[in-house]
Amino acid sequence: MTTRVAIIEDDAEICEELRDFLAETDDISCVCTCRNLQTALQKVPGLAPDVIIMDIHLPDGSGLDGASRLKQLLPETQIVMYTIYEDAEQIFRALKAGASGYLLKSAPPAELLRAIREVRRGEVPMSGEVARKVIQSFRAPAPARSTAAPAEVEPLTRREEEVLQLLAEGLSSVEISRRLEIGLTTVHSHLKHIYGKLHVRSRTEAVIKYLG
Repeated sequence: MTTRVAIIEDDAEICEELRDFLAETDDISCVCTCRNLQTALQKVPGLAPDVIIMDIHLPDGSGLDGASRLKQLLPETQIVMYTIYEDAEQIFRALKAGASGYLLKSAPPAELLRAIREVRRGEVPMSGEVARKVIQSFRAPAPARSTAAPAEVEPLTRREEEVLQLLAEGLSSVEISRRLEIGLTTVHSHLKHIYGKLHVRSRTEAVIKYLG
């Protein structure tokens, strides 16, 4: 099945490069490119792409605001932020806005393809630098917060915390299975329990709630 992708990027050269690169694949197609937020809000909802690749800095508004608005219009569409910004604040703002992945423009083209395929499968793709930022925030001590789950949710087991931490690093279910040396079915079982305890429906929501 072909994954339909929309690109929202103000740089014409990058837009063209991404479109041409995706055209070389058999399982991914580019349905449109938009150079600004207004055009994206007009064109993208009607096309209902499977994945949106979105820059944060657009000439007529923030890609973070755009991600939030498009996610409301297209709840089933997955959004991957594609940007030069790698500070933790931008990363978490993007995730809270509805993005399911965060990729740096310095990443090699093959990583973008991997991110598109992973986010379509429900994974949370991130550049290595971004994953490190996320996990550093996860480990950072905070006076008003403990490492335990919030009071309003059922506490996670040690293994569930390990799985959730690896989710925050951007690992896929298969990679978590290998890292923890447990079966893939067991990983899925842990994810189901994590979602139930945190009262969330996706990996991204689980990471945001636990790290927030």
